[in-house]
Amino acid sequence: MPADLMGSRVRDGWRFCPGSGATRTLAQPVVKLPPVLTLGFPAAAFETNCFVLATGAGQECVIVDPGIGVVDQLSDVLREFRLRPAAVLLTHGHLDHVYSVTPVCRGEASAAYAAPGSEELTAYIHRDDRYRLRNPLAGIDAGLRYMLEAQFGRAATWTEPSEVIELTDGQQVSLAGLDFTVHHAPGHTEGSVMFSLATVPDQLAGQFASTLISGDVLFAGSIGRCDLPGGDERAMERSLATVVLPMPDDRLVLPGHGDLTTIGQERATNPYLRRLRT
Repeated sequence: MPADLMGSRVRDGWRFCPGSGATRTLAQPVVKLPPVLTLGFPAAAFETNCFVLATGAGQECVIVDPGIGVVDQLSDVLREFRLRPAAVLLTHGHLDHVYSVTPVCRGEASAAYAAPGSEELTAYIHRDDRYRLRNPLAGIDAGLRYMLEAQFGRAATWTEPSEVIELTDGQQVSLAGLDFTVHHAPGHTEGSVMFSLATVPDQLAGQFASTLISGDVLFAGSIGRCDLPGGDERAMERSLATVVLPMPDDRLVLPGHGDLTTIGQERATNPYLRRLRT
């Protein structure tokens, strides 16, 4: 993480949530980015970052990429900040980013705030990854299935969300009082997207002008792999060149795995972006 994101003002804003469904002890980092309340924590498997965004405590919220074993962690966050889930955004359809989408949409993480008889939440995913929600378990090998069963004590199962809306590039999505812009960036998968918001953390006023939830397109110092089914190295290079590189340097990046970063930091140091600029 760049030094300017590790300053005391940012650390003072951090909270802690569990990094594993096996324990409810608060132990993993959650970062809050006002004026939009932004909470993030790693899932129990693959350390996939799950984010929760709201205009403030006690309001509706949007949940991004509820991965494997996040329901208990998410329930803790929603309870502490009195948040009411309004929708689920998915950056792409890989299992580690969508595994808990149906339980979350059904209210299993927010039973205390769901009105009796309330409808299931809607999940949003790009139309090119929509097929992955039919059964993301179908493409995983026996070893991964065994690992999940050993970690959680039961065989992995899947049920498709009842309500799914397909996203398109450039679409503006308004949810829970927040305005998201959809950036289609294929390469990791056919329907990988990033979501940008025109907000800036109070702690970093004057340094950053907006926020990007980058999924598995862009990480701190790296990018998402392209060797899985649906991956395409050339498509990833086009996405980096035409979608990521034109973004402003003062945009904060919340990636699908690992530490926070910025577009400027990645433009200067990320070898995959530097290669495209030479």
